[in-house]
Amino acid sequence: MIAPIPLRNIPENNIFRKGDVFVLFGELFGRGYANGLVNEARKVGMTVVGVTVGRRDENNKLRPLTAEELAIAEENLGGRIINVPLMAGFDLDAPAGEPTPTDLIANMTLKSWQTDKLDWAQIERCREAGVKRFKDSVATVMTQLDKMIPDGSNVFFAHTMAGGIPKVKVFLAIANRIYKGQGERFQCSRNLLDSDLGKLILMNFDEVTANTFEYLIEGSAAIRARVEKTGGQVRYTAYGYHGTEILIDGKYQWQTYTNYTQGYAKMRLERHAEAAWKQGIKATVYNCPEIRTNSSDIFVGVELSLFPLLKALKQENGGAWAEAQWQACRALMQDGASLESLLDKIDAYNNSEVMAGFRNFAAWPMDNTQQLADLMISTSDGITAMHKDRKALVTDHLSALVLEGTGPLMFYETSNPAGPVLWVNHDVIAKQLNRMHN
Repeated sequence: MIAPIPLRNIPENNIFRKGDVFVLFGELFGRGYANGLVNEARKVGMTVVGVTVGRRDENNKLRPLTAEELAIAEENLGGRIINVPLMAGFDLDAPAGEPTPTDLIANMTLKSWQTDKLDWAQIERCREAGVKRFKDSVATVMTQLDKMIPDGSNVFFAHTMAGGIPKVKVFLAIANRIYKGQGERFQCSRNLLDSDLGKLILMNFDEVTANTFEYLIEGSAAIRARVEKTGGQVRYTAYGYHGTEILIDGKYQWQTYTNYTQGYAKMRLERHAEAAWKQGIKATVYNCPEIRTNSSDIFVGVELSLFPLLKALKQENGGAWAEAQWQACRALMQDGASLESLLDKIDAYNNSEVMAGFRNFAAWPMDNTQQLADLMISTSDGITAMHKDRKALVTDHLSALVLEGTGPLMFYETSNPAGPVLWVNHDVIAKQLNRMHN
């Protein structure tokens, strides 16, 4: 990918209708992008089917949801959930009687992790065990799902799996330094990537975030063949992140959050979509903007790219509704702190030499630097302090708007997608929101 391929215009097509089937390949947790697609599927009357990652018992053994957990999850989804654990990744997998990757890194400390070495032959056995477990579960899920999809119906598979950080105490301390550290507490992300711990995490990211998309496409081949033979169509989507165009100096320019460690896995996700596309399978990764979610809050500063959406709403002819969004955000500011002064700080941040140096699409994802961390985190902290309430932020309001606009853009573009990898930037989101509200 030598340059981002943007979705510029609001899609007008829709092949999906009442009786078609929407499959959420990933569990719905709290606030996040998946809610937008589920909402659109409900609006057109599709049958909504979901899966679960399962849960771990006291011995870390994977299990299905209990009856109570299943009822809560199905109510949250608004559809039926196939109760077969689809926990991705291999950090807690191992051949019988052998240590898991989590066991192998459990004794790493803040002093030792950069030099501690892993048994890569053992790691590979664990990876193979985890992949087999996941693929076997996918096969079981598809057998059940096949009975729920009528001949000739259209099917929308929405992949939402991401993550893969092993649950060990030492990583929390490392992450605090890489994603939140300033001054003496700063840790360069390259130190992590060059360590055995970092290499293991990248492998697990690949399995969770990227390779599960390939397993989904492969595992649903029989369903796809039957549906297409009987007159239906099948589509696949996945959520990517590869930077976003936002308004900088009055122009939409690509920028990114650094360091986004999952970036390598997100690029692998794109390659899986491209490979499927070459086989005639309509699979599309949508690279979506930075928002605040339960999982993104670890990345201090990721939210800074949201603020220029306010200007985009006006630039794309939002009129009175756009002005109302400005007023809603003004109401969140402390007395004496104006929304205009906040946006001035964002302009200064984006126009700084430090940030300009990271707007290098070909080099993505770049390693962080202390200069970047000091600027980004101090800017984030300073803007947060301008609010009346740290639990009611402008970025919460803007995140909700991005989710509202992105759902229909992805849903309708997927009827006739322009390609395997598309960028959903602030311009088209603003256009979509303005159309919905004006």
